[in-house]
Amino acid sequence: MEKKDLALEVIRRLKEEYPLADCTLDYDHAWQLLVEVRLAAQCTDARVNVVVKELFAKYPDVNSLAAAEPEEIEEIVRPCGLGRSKARDISACMRMLRDEYGGKVPEDFDALLRLPGVGRKSANLIMGDVFGKPAIVTDTHCIRLTNRIGLVDGIKDPKRVEMALWKIVPPEEGSDFCHRLVYHGREVCTARTHPYCERCCLKDICKSYTEKLL
Repeated sequence: MEKKDLALEVIRRLKEEYPLADCTLDYDHAWQLLVEVRLAAQCTDARVNVVVKELFAKYPDVNSLAAAEPEEIEEIVRPCGLGRSKARDISACMRMLRDEYGGKVPEDFDALLRLPGVGRKSANLIMGDVFGKPAIVTDTHCIRLTNRIGLVDGIKDPKRVEMALWKIVPPEEGSDFCHRLVYHGREVCTARTHPYCERCCLKDICKSYTEKLL
């Protein structure tokens, strides 16, 4: 099966398996998602969702969070790990939003990349979830699963995986597809245990599984 055809079939099956393709971070505003995706590095989304309740209660908008000292932010976000660096990035990011963008999150991908602490994964998440634009979020689940399935071949670099997927995934499907990979990666095609291939909806078309049978 050609990779484009494989991608379409994987997308179709994951849609059936996971009809709702929501981001697992809880947010009401774009700037909150920017904060949360930075906190989610090497931390679970579930923990981030708990920690930001206090953060957003104390700093309910861009201006108030921009006015906070990094040390004040660090006190709250420390449970997410890497508190100092994350607090520093969040502070710098909010100050840039305040000073250069009128407190609004820019809709331009390159502008998002200029924000402190924002890489391609974060920028794609914002583009897809907030602005409804084509996006491919190459998080650890996406990288692991696309390699196992055979959509990409032994590529671990997030940007290279993203570029490879842009060639085979319809643009309008990218964002939801990546969310579904997260669900599937957590529930079935796991990283810290053996994947549960016996109950995987993709096993008959998965490169990793079919190679085991040879």
